[in-house]
Amino acid sequence: MKSIATFSKMICLLALAGISLTACQTKLSQPTVSLARQVSYGDNKAVETVTNEFGSTDLQMIAEKMVGSLLEDPVLANRPTLTLAGVRNKTSEYIDTKSIMNSIQTALVKSKKVKFTRSADEMQQGVDELQRQNQSGLYKAQGKAKIGNMTAAKYSLEGEIVSIVKQSATTKDVFYKMTLKLYDIEEGSIEWQDEKEIRKTSKK
Repeated sequence: MKSIATFSKMICLLALAGISLTACQTKLSQPTVSLARQVSYGDNKAVETVTNEFGSTDLQMIAEKMVGSLLEDPVLANRPTLTLAGVRNKTSEYIDTKSIMNSIQTALVKSKKVKFTRSADEMQQGVDELQRQNQSGLYKAQGKAKIGNMTAAKYSLEGEIVSIVKQSATTKDVFYKMTLKLYDIEEGSIEWQDEKEIRKTSKK
């Protein structure tokens, strides 16, 4: 009987040792995550050549060309009101065309030569705010923005971006062309137009 009890105790001790060892191994096998990384700031105006896909330098080149050309045109002589329309992306890659137009809009607004109304994408927020002021009963009549007094845009700024890609075993050539047009909304006529071409080549 004593030998059976001793044997049972040995089994229990071995089982406990196995559990402890498994727990230690599990703890030791958990991957450690290191958050130490070397971070540095670069020049946001520096030429970006990581790949030959559309990048930050291309966006800046397009915005600078379009803004410079439009600001020199007499169509802006009387500080007209513009609105942003869409830019059609006809390339084979994803391009944030909204970001291109935002850069162009920012430069034009800062020039004080144009005014912008809300675009179609931004209109709902303006409508919501007008309804909040006029229907909530929280605001005095004096100073409250009135429905129906928005300024209509005289011109619409819109365009498209296309690309042509040629590739061999060792070379890839990408050609981009961005075209921007200023339409008279009432007449439907093009009052200004310009384009920017960019060619990028990479070799293995």
